[in-house]
Amino acid sequence: MEFNLSEKGLNISSSVTLEITAKANAMRDEGIDVISFGAGEPDFITPENIRQEGIRVIEEGLVRYTSASGIMELKDAVCQKLKKENNIEYSPENIIISNGAKQSIYNTLMAIINPGDQVIIGVPYWVSYPELIEIAGGEPIYIQTDENNGFKMGVADLDKVLTDKTKAIILNSPGNPTGAIYDEQELRRIADWAVEHNILVISDEIYEQLAYDEEHISIASFNDDIKDLTIVINGMSKAYAMTGWRLGYAAAHKDIVEVMSNIQSHTTSNPCTISQYASVIGLLGDQSSILEMKRQFKLRRDYMVSTINKIRGLGCIKPGGAFYIMVNIREIKGKIFNGIKIESSLDFANFLLETANIAVIPGVGFGDDDYIRLSYATSMDNIKEGLARIKDAIDEQD
Repeated sequence: MEFNLSEKGLNISSSVTLEITAKANAMRDEGIDVISFGAGEPDFITPENIRQEGIRVIEEGLVRYTSASGIMELKDAVCQKLKKENNIEYSPENIIISNGAKQSIYNTLMAIINPGDQVIIGVPYWVSYPELIEIAGGEPIYIQTDENNGFKMGVADLDKVLTDKTKAIILNSPGNPTGAIYDEQELRRIADWAVEHNILVISDEIYEQLAYDEEHISIASFNDDIKDLTIVINGMSKAYAMTGWRLGYAAAHKDIVEVMSNIQSHTTSNPCTISQYASVIGLLGDQSSILEMKRQFKLRRDYMVSTINKIRGLGCIKPGGAFYIMVNIREIKGKIFNGIKIESSLDFANFLLETANIAVIPGVGFGDDDYIRLSYATSMDNIKEGLARIKDAIDEQD
């Protein structure tokens, strides 16, 4: 049977990582000890105070529909958090609670994009940015960033791609997959540029709490002009180890939030009621578990960077945040491993999986084929064993 399916839907790219993931899972099913550096979620359990609040909510029967844009208690908590930690003042009318930060980004793009509008993103990018832009009817415009500049784009880069169709830019700081963090001076220059050209800024700050060497700064905190142009995206998944709870939020001008809320009311209605109440405790309660997770991530990062840079043919810079490392494989490409010429990041990922039982994410999925992404959201034991296997697999090719 043939179906006349949506052209837009058919044009959505599947993840290039699915092949690696499927192979790794099949190998595990066969009892093979596969170590994965692919995780996009913390390996820690959700903090106890948050879990206990979820249990309380269930037992007390607070499980019905809420307002489509979220409960007032959580909107108030988000406002308190943004004022205390980010120096940005919002009212509940500026806040929308969603089913994860990804839905917040989707709602944002659906609310601001008209057909043909352009949205600027840096390469390497988080895999869903281009697809979400195209789903909303927009056109992703790419800026190739440089490892030597910390994988960050600047005003000169933005000027080169600015057109009369430019609607927004997406900033992800700390970023996935690079861990890049924009400092205050860099953000101020981008803010001035956005205000000058009346360009919206989608500031994806989901990894905000995982900034290791410098303070995270929100671009919306500088002045009212850039605040009005900024949609701040955040959520509970990464910092609070709440990936499966699916709870994100956005803060923006009330006119933008109103459209986002209308869209959400017709797509998913309210986010999970249990997760909303638990997130109030997460944002306003004891933060010691969050600080301990951050400390563990930093130790893992430092070990991985030091070790990777000692492996022949590989190299990396130290990421400022998140829990990923982009590993440069330019010296590997073109070489013959196991009788196969390594011509792409996917080739190298397949080699590591088949030779060393190591799963990594090919950089082509993030728009840059000269890299692979390794996550340190796994135990230090796995990290040590996994990197040792990678070193041995490469050394054995002499």
